[in-house]
Amino acid sequence: MTHPESTPNGHRPPAARSGWRWPLQRWRAWWDRLPPATQDRLAVLGPVVSVVLFLAAILSALVYFTEQVASQEQEAVIRDTEYAQQRLRLRLLERQEQLMRLARDIANRTLEETAFVFQAEALVLQNPELLSVHWVGPYREVVTGYTSPSAPVHSQRLAGQPLTTEDTGGAFELARDLHQPVYSRPLRWNDSGATLLLLVPFEDQRRFGGVVMAEYSVEGLLRYGVPPEVLARYAVTLVGEDGTLYAGTPLKPLQTPLSRLPWSARPQRHELPITPIGNSLLVRAEGLRADRDVGSEALFWLVGAMSVATIWMLLGNMRHTRRRLQAQRALVAETNFRRAMENSMLTGMRALDMEGRITYVNRAFCDMTGWSESELIGARPPFPYWPESEHDTLMARLHDEIAGRNAPGGFEVPVKRKNGSIFYARMYVSPLIDAQGRQTGWMTSMTDITEPKRIREELTASYDRFATVLDSLDEAISVAPLHSHELLFANRMYRNWFGDGPHGHERLLELCAAVPVMPAPEENDQVDALAGLPADALIEAVAEHAQIHVPELGKWLELRTRYLTWVDGRLVQMLIATDITARLHAEEQAKLQAERAAAASRLITMGEMASSVAHELNQPLTAISNYANGLISRLRAGRTDHDEMLAALEKTARQAQRAGSIIQRIRAFVKKSEPNPTLSDVGQMVANAVELANIELKRHLVRLNVYQAERLPALLVDPILIEQVLINLLKNAGESIQCAQRPPRQRLVELTVTPRRLDGRDGVEFIVRDNGCGIPPERLERIYEAFYSTKAEGMGIGLKLCRSIIESHHGRLQARNLYNGGEVAGCEFTFWLPVPHTDSRGTPAAHVNETQTSEAS
Repeated sequence: MTHPESTPNGHRPPAARSGWRWPLQRWRAWWDRLPPATQDRLAVLGPVVSVVLFLAAILSALVYFTEQVASQEQEAVIRDTEYAQQRLRLRLLERQEQLMRLARDIANRTLEETAFVFQAEALVLQNPELLSVHWVGPYREVVTGYTSPSAPVHSQRLAGQPLTTEDTGGAFELARDLHQPVYSRPLRWNDSGATLLLLVPFEDQRRFGGVVMAEYSVEGLLRYGVPPEVLARYAVTLVGEDGTLYAGTPLKPLQTPLSRLPWSARPQRHELPITPIGNSLLVRAEGLRADRDVGSEALFWLVGAMSVATIWMLLGNMRHTRRRLQAQRALVAETNFRRAMENSMLTGMRALDMEGRITYVNRAFCDMTGWSESELIGARPPFPYWPESEHDTLMARLHDEIAGRNAPGGFEVPVKRKNGSIFYARMYVSPLIDAQGRQTGWMTSMTDITEPKRIREELTASYDRFATVLDSLDEAISVAPLHSHELLFANRMYRNWFGDGPHGHERLLELCAAVPVMPAPEENDQVDALAGLPADALIEAVAEHAQIHVPELGKWLELRTRYLTWVDGRLVQMLIATDITARLHAEEQAKLQAERAAAASRLITMGEMASSVAHELNQPLTAISNYANGLISRLRAGRTDHDEMLAALEKTARQAQRAGSIIQRIRAFVKKSEPNPTLSDVGQMVANAVELANIELKRHLVRLNVYQAERLPALLVDPILIEQVLINLLKNAGESIQCAQRPPRQRLVELTVTPRRLDGRDGVEFIVRDNGCGIPPERLERIYEAFYSTKAEGMGIGLKLCRSIIESHHGRLQARNLYNGGEVAGCEFTFWLPVPHTDSRGTPAAHVNETQTSEAS
């Protein structure tokens, strides 16, 4: 049916839309489009909002009018405070004028002391706030004055009594410097309240002649200076700029809960400085607005109570409506959830009645088996998805299921699809209970475990391969949690050595704890990198190494420890023990071979120097022979001069000692002995090496210059080995100069010994520099190879042994050519040895480590 005013197409003309009905119809259409739940919520919310707005309007009006009254009262306090301040100012200015007249009369010498006392007495008696008026001389002495009988003790000042800075608060100096009246800060006294001083200076023949000092009682200023009507209306006090109370009683604030309401009584306060005095003294007025009459607010409380009751009823109705809507939504959600669960669930669901007949299957069950719902509902065993070869087993399983004999973890069964393919599933059975609490059947959930089973089999095979690889290793591997006696893993070698228990793991840790764990060479921090663990999962595992001896096995083992995060999240420790008995034996043999090679090198060196040594020994032996023959001749001739014979014998003894010293040096150098690192003096080692090497250098007409720094630190080395390195390098330098055929004046070898810091450690550097033929650049990298030599007669073991000796002492050996333009002008060998660290007792750290290692061995 078309509206009479509508057009044939059903739309209204513009004139009809502009009427008052058009907005109402639009609002009605919007309301009809809303869901019922929203309509109910808005229907209840509208009255609540109206009541709340009504209550807010009443409260706002009450607060507004209250604030208006408070503002008016604050303005009244400000006016009255200004009025009291003006009265105090005028009273102080009047007293100041009177004191200034007294000061002028004293300066003009028209006022004597007696007249001053009379005028001061009249002034004090006429003004009760004045305690005393005194004439003070230029040197702070009291000339004369008058003090009120009611004044406190400190105001009683006698003639000739000097005033201190504390008495005037520093105002005397200020008045003397400014030459104008000065008010002091309020002074508080123990025998009375606070006082205020006014000092009016005067001059005597253009010089400071003193002051007229008046002392005010601050309490008297408040009592006689503030108008009585202001004192009656407000609580007036005189305070300092920091809030210190000097006179008056302040108003105590209300501590009731009603004092916090917007319309409750609040104190009105205003303060102003007293102009002649300044900011050191302020007048403060406080007034309390009286509480409203409870009867005048009865209407507000009545309306408020009714509004609260109305809101409570509306909220109760809203709560009831919300519960009804929640129940409806829960019902709809439950229905949708069950429908969505049935349609999108990946787990197959099957319900059986008490007789074993299928009463329900979901879509996932049908998709997994390939049978439709109509084909499965009502089916009895044997079910169509049972494999023919498993009918008996599955029938027995069904009887156990109906009887309630089910495993909590479910059971695994084969399932046949409609196309004939087989897959494996895990089924979980639970009783089906109705609303009355009776069991009506069994609910079974089925999950396809074909892929998890395949993954589990692959993981088992992978574990078997992993265990086979670990069991075939020559190392014993064990894993155990920290601070636990549980053994998580052990390979075959561990079981062969220690058995199946954790005692082997604990024994290895016990032996490892008795041996100091040495850090890697590049590590400077010896603190365990895993200190503080466990905090999070380990990102990087840090290993520690130790060499231990296991008496039970009779083996030396290299033990490596590593912290790991186990599969269950626990922090565990893995031990890897490797049998290094054969390796240690080989290293010991190699060490013996190196020692033999070093001894052979020393013998070869002495063999090469044999002629030089013989020549060097020939001189003292020849001298001894000559002295002996001379003595024999004198004895046969009967010339026995006691002094001459004693001198000849002394010279013979010195030559014999020289020859014996050379032989002892040679014997100590070539003697075969075990390496014995001791704290050795650098100067002594250099002197011994130079004494032996100089024999060979003299044979080649080579001059040796030694530059040695003073106060060199002692080194923890084997001195014989270091002397061997020095002798070898010095001998090679002399042979290089001989090869270069330098003139005798240019044959020079320099030995420099200085301290040097390298890589953050202190040490001593030895430099052997010659001006020989140098080393061919193409052979410079190979000079340290075994049996490689740049000399035709060389054996190629000297520099190799030198480098091994220096590196065994944790030092460095380097060589480089010296150039003069593009021509090789000589060679320089440099080796550096570190200074040992010492502990708190002064013992070298390296010596301590070697002692501990030897004890562990």
